[in-house]
Amino acid sequence: MTISKKDTPALLLIDVQKGFEDIKYWGSERNNLYAETNIELLLKFWRANNLPVFHIKHCSTTPNSPLKKGSPGNDFQDFIIPKDEEPIIEKEVNSAFIGTDLQEQLESKNINTLVIIGLTTDHCVSTTTRMAGNYGFTTYLVEDAVATFDKTGTNGRHYSAQLIHDTAIASLKDEFASILSTESLLKYVSKK
Repeated sequence: MTISKKDTPALLLIDVQKGFEDIKYWGSERNNLYAETNIELLLKFWRANNLPVFHIKHCSTTPNSPLKKGSPGNDFQDFIIPKDEEPIIEKEVNSAFIGTDLQEQLESKNINTLVIIGLTTDHCVSTTTRMAGNYGFTTYLVEDAVATFDKTGTNGRHYSAQLIHDTAIASLKDEFASILSTESLLKYVSKK
């Protein structure tokens, strides 16, 4: 497998916002505490190779959400502050494609390959990945550059963050996206 730089693969950073640093708001635990380290590594690689980067920002309409527009939690985490030429796509729902011009921006730049990273695996990452696959984009999801939180089911049963993450990834694998690690992705991006 090779991801050609000639295809200008776009990096989509989903909701890497300060509000997700508040683990207690989202659950009692989070998996993959190194996701941000891998996100930063990939972002630096994309920028160093002059490949397109899109920043997706969740602007919650829930009044007490840390991601509500105008709140400190709505801000991007410090290590990914967008550069002037990097588009910011603001959304109010789980998919970066709904209610935004993301698809139009990608198509206008002849981008057909997407690499998806960010937060959270089972919500906005999953929904955006599913739609990217359905829209016909060649889609890659970097499993160690995404993370999520634990959940409680309708039966009151607790599901660990790692289980939620693993089942979300398994549901996306091969049908909506190719699943890669940060290390393997960097090997697959061609030098040409």
